Amino acid sequence: MPPMEQGSAMTAEEAPSTPVFDTLHVEIEDGVAVLTLDRPDKLNALSAEALEELHAVLDILEEDPDVGGLIVTGAGKAFVAGADIEWMSEIDPLTAADFSRMGQAAFFKLEESRMPVIAAVNGYCLGGGCELAMACDFILASEKAVFGQPEAKLGLVPGFMGSQRLPRLVGTARAKELLLSGRTVDAQEALRIGLAVEVVAPDALLERAKEKMKEILGNGPIALETVKRLVNQGYELDKRTAGSMEAESFGLLFSTDDHAEGIAAFLDKRKAEFTGE
Repeated sequence: MPPMEQGSAMTAEEAPSTPVFDTLHVEIEDGVAVLTLDRPDKLNALSAEALEELHAVLDILEEDPDVGGLIVTGAGKAFVAGADIEWMSEIDPLTAADFSRMGQAAFFKLEESRMPVIAAVNGYCLGGGCELAMACDFILASEKAVFGQPEAKLGLVPGFMGSQRLPRLVGTARAKELLLSGRTVDAQEALRIGLAVEVVAPDALLERAKEKMKEILGNGPIALETVKRLVNQGYELDKRTAGSMEAESFGLLFSTDDHAEGIAAFLDKRKAEFTGE
């Protein structure tokens, strides 16, 4: 698949070589891709089709060397209000298990991306939507954002790793309280418990996410990719094993041109010009 052109949108008719998606669209500007879940009439609920398209678009972005960072958001008044309950009401247990595995695979792909990924949560962020946001590197929340894992209210459990990522973000006791009660939390409580890292005005959310991404992408790209891997993999290891992995990575980065440039720029009191080499 050819790389996306800067400033283009994946739903644009003038880009016939790029697939057209029904449930999302992507725009790229200055090396930052903004992926918008776009089923506002369904509050961007996740269906099997939406997950398939998410898989596909992540593959395209991952292979595009001109894309350095990704922002995920939702159209209308929701980020993602959950899975498509109407569709789920008609499926059997085997299909449900496959749906869970499909969502987990898509969200692992997001979590393990080489790119920094920010969730810009603009409204309802429930069930599968909360799980999607937690698979991003961190969450910026609109003042109107509402988070929750209400699956227990439907006689279900989270299917896209919500029972695993939530405790890692907010602690086991708080996660159990939220998962067992199914209650929702507003943006300020999400910030207080560590689910979100910042709360901003609704009309400033996307620009703040772009500003934060620009700040991140000003750093060395090899370092960014490496630190994501260290955090993701090291969290599951004992501290000494994780420390050994960190020391090895620390040493390897000394062999890069970016390291030499970063040190030289610091000593020269100038902005570094990283090349990713």
